[in-house]
Amino acid sequence: MYKKVELPDGYVGMENNVAKLWKEKNIVKKNFDMNKGKRYFVFYDGPPTANGMPHVGHIETRVMKDIIPRYKVMKGYYVPRKAGWDTHGLPVELEIEKKLGISGKEQIENYGVEKFIKECKDSVFKYVGEWEKMTNKVGFWVDMENPYVTYHNEYIESVWWALKELWNKDLLYEGHKVMPYCPRCGTALSSHEVAQRI
Repeated sequence: MYKKVELPDGYVGMENNVAKLWKEKNIVKKNFDMNKGKRYFVFYDGPPTANGMPHVGHIETRVMKDIIPRYKVMKGYYVPRKAGWDTHGLPVELEIEKKLGISGKEQIENYGVEKFIKECKDSVFKYVGEWEKMTNKVGFWVDMENPYVTYHNEYIESVWWALKELWNKDLLYEGHKVMPYCPRCGTALSSHEVAQRI
């Protein structure tokens, strides 16, 4: 009834041919430039931490983060898509503590806070190449050449600016919430961190 579709190089070959075509015709850049001057739909990728390898769960989120911006471009919006790297926080600190064989605030202070911070900063881009390879493999269209980096001062200052704007508009309030707490780390934990059994 239906004519069989022949794929001499298999599905992977077809994916590679599509990626090659996109590169030859500069499709991604053309899509990024579409609708300039029209209404914005801003999309900044919720940044992964590049000191860990990407896994199958990340592919799902990459696909979801790609569908909506592509749809908005088709609807006539200008959609800048900026990649980002989460470069600080508890997962980064714990990895360095394990590497150095230390544990907790006191041992970090004995090691030297500035030295510890440098170790953390040096570790956060360990797997960037793997992330970029996976991002390209799944066809996620995002600007990885000019990412935002959460430890850069411009990013930190933009967060403080946003908080100040929320404060000025009386949109912040103080409340109470029961949270998991780690006495060793001296901090509240996210559900993700609890799941990691920190």
